[in-house]
Parts: sequence; C-alpha cells; structure tokens
Amino acid sequence: MSLSSALLEAAVDQLATLPGIGRRTAMRLALDLLRREQHEVARFSEAIRRMRDEVRFCEVCCNISDEPRCAICRDPNRDEALICVVEDIRDVIAIENTRQYKGRYHVLGGVISPMDGIGPEDLNTRQLMDRVHSGEAKVREVILALGTTLEGDTTGFYLNRKLTEQGVMVTVLARGLSVGGDLSNADELTLGRSIADRKPYEQSTKR
Repeated sequence: MSLSSALLEAAVDQLATLPGIGRRTAMRLALDLLRREQHEVARFSEAIRRMRDEVRFCEVCCNISDEPRCAICRDPNRDEALICVVEDIRDVIAIENTRQYKGRYHVLGGVISPMDGIGPEDLNTRQLMDRVHSGEAKVREVILALGTTLEGDTTGFYLNRKLTEQGVMVTVLARGLSVGGDLSNADELTLGRSIADRKPYEQSTKR
C-alpha cells in the first residue's frame, strides 16, 4: 500500500502493529483520526501517553493500577484472607464481571512454560509466597484460577506444592470451563459458577 502522504503511511504502519488490526482497518482508523477535530486527537493521544507513562503494577497483587496499590487491594470490603491467582490482567476483568468474587487477586504475569523458557522465577510467584508467608492478614485460601491448558496445569501443580507447604488451603475452579480454554474467553455465567463451585486442588487432579 503506497500512500500520497508519508505521515499518513507512518500512522497506518503504527496502528497496524496493534493485535488484530490489519492494514485496511489501520487505514480506516487513521482516516477517522484525520477527520476529527485537533483537540479530539490531542485528547486521544494524551490518554494513550498517560496510560503508557503512568499506569503501574500494584505493589501487592501485581494488577494494573494508577496508584501504588490498586483499587481492589485498597477496598476494605474485600476479603484479604482469600486470594485468587490468575495468569494476567484480562482474567481479573473476566472474574470481576461475574460479580461472584469478593476476595483479592494475585496476577502471575504468565504461566510456567519450559518450552518457552519460562520458569517460576520469571513470574510473580515470589510476591505471592511473600503475601502468604508474611502478609498483613493470614491467608485462609488461595484459588488457582488458571487456564485449563498444559501450562496452566503445570503452574497449578507447582503453586499447590509450594502453598500447601505453608499450610494454606488451595482450591481450583470447577471444571465447567472447557479444557484448553482461557478464562477471558469464558462466559460470565460459567465462570461465576466455576468460582462458586470451586473445590480443593488435590481433588481436581484425580481423574
């Protein structure tokens, strides 16, 4: 695609780097921005800039936050003795949309994948163990809300072994979720019921 404007082409090139955005879609987006008022585009670009520069990771649960601690960790109505461990931020959003969970979270930032060279030390596992071992409140239960993939199961097995050594009850979501699926792709009703019907980790490994 050769354009008459090098500046427009540069904008299309950048928009096309976003996931799920092809060059045709990038062209439509760029042309839409070009038609907008200058103050609208300035507000748009400023929002992107501030997100990139100022959004941080919560010092407690590793969720995204505008402050040192995220809104969920600051909420006094959440059960701080109940921690739901998820792979990434999209899973927090998915579970929150069910309105079935009133505890707190811990975002691992991925799953163990030896094939990709990702081990426990590459994830936020140390922070989780620190919360369990010396947290502000005694952790009663840790829910492993990980995808039903080989990597998710490997991560769950590792975390269960580490957490049970600390005397913490470990549970997993009920298997209403499809095997091999991601949490963020599950419908809210299924995910909500899976949280409500969670069971001890050891029972989930028995086939």
